[in-house]
Amino acid sequence: MSRARKQSDYEKTFAFRFFRWMGGEKDAFVGNMEMRPQKEYVEEEETIQERMRDRQQAMEEVYDSGHNKELRFFNILYRCFSIVFCVAVVALLIITVSYLPSVGREDKPTNNIVSDTYISEGLTDTGAVNIVTGMILSYRAFDTFGETNVLFIATCCVMIMLMVDEDKIRENKESNDRGFEPKNDAILQVAARLLVPVVFLFGIYIILNGHLSPGGGFSGGAMIGAGMILYVAAFGFDKMEKFFNEKVYKCVKVTALICYGCIVTYYFLTGANGLPCRIPLGEPGTILSGGITLPINIFVGSEVACTMYAFYALFRRGGL
Repeated sequence: MSRARKQSDYEKTFAFRFFRWMGGEKDAFVGNMEMRPQKEYVEEEETIQERMRDRQQAMEEVYDSGHNKELRFFNILYRCFSIVFCVAVVALLIITVSYLPSVGREDKPTNNIVSDTYISEGLTDTGAVNIVTGMILSYRAFDTFGETNVLFIATCCVMIMLMVDEDKIRENKESNDRGFEPKNDAILQVAARLLVPVVFLFGIYIILNGHLSPGGGFSGGAMIGAGMILYVAAFGFDKMEKFFNEKVYKCVKVTALICYGCIVTYYFLTGANGLPCRIPLGEPGTILSGGITLPINIFVGSEVACTMYAFYALFRRGGL
């Protein structure tokens, strides 16, 4: 999350002083007029205990469940109504299920022209050998774009709640980074050196091969995000920031979302207006095929990887 100015500069502005005054944190007249701030009232422990006893006594006299007939009647009626309501809901669900068609029937709602079109014409329309990926990223690309926006918005919300000023991270670097973990763990670092490259390569393979075999942007991005988390857990944020810092994170995440939106918009505009789509489908079975499926897989994988790493970094030290 970008910051227009530092906290120290913001504290010098009129808006900061005004909101402090509005919130009661600062009285503008203290020090400027002959008045002193009031001392905070601290209630004695005996007074608190006495007030609690009075409240308990009043509750027992007003709500005397042992002798209050109206309250007992209400409790019995409440339990009976709860049982009747639960039984009615269960009966309604059972009756509804009994009207569902049996498994395998031709007139079943799931066996319609939509699923037949996905299976029979999916390869021709999308160029993706993997029918599921072609369906999700071509026919239902708008839904997947919404899911990608959800990841983006979720990350922004977490950054708003947990983001710590960079100056504070530098001041408390040891406690925020690795103060509560074993430092320079030889076993973890050796394992990370061996596993991280393999995890990254496998995640890239899953993303690039998602239109040909099971996989895609979500699963491949999760693999790359896991590799980044393993690397930063083993070597710390200093080494991680040499090739992936907050600026790189913003560029990758925003660029991926914008490019995805542009491709989906173009794809839907051409399809809705009966115009030919100029994005080539390629030869089915090759890497450079699938039309919009391959680039969307790359963009989705970038979003997922950045989101996973951002959540880990924000919850761990309050920054990227």
